[in-house]
Amino acid sequence: MKIKVRLFATLREGRDKEMLVEGPEGMTCRQIIDQLTIPEEEVAILLVNGRDGHLDNPLEPEDVVSIFPPVGGG
Repeated sequence: MKIKVRLFATLREGRDKEMLVEGPEGMTCRQIIDQLTIPEEEVAILLVNGRDGHLDNPLEPEDVVSIFPPVGGG
């Protein structure tokens, strides 16, 4: 199964902005961030197909996962 992953801000450092990640049927967002070696604490917002996502929800083929880091500043 292939999932399109979009990374934002600092998560792009050393990685592509957008990529296809392959995994088993029913893979989760947690498996994707593990595969991309992104620590869970660096994931502030997780969207699946533009809607609020959760680390352990199973994904469907052709889903789009967007991952945002915490935002700093004032």
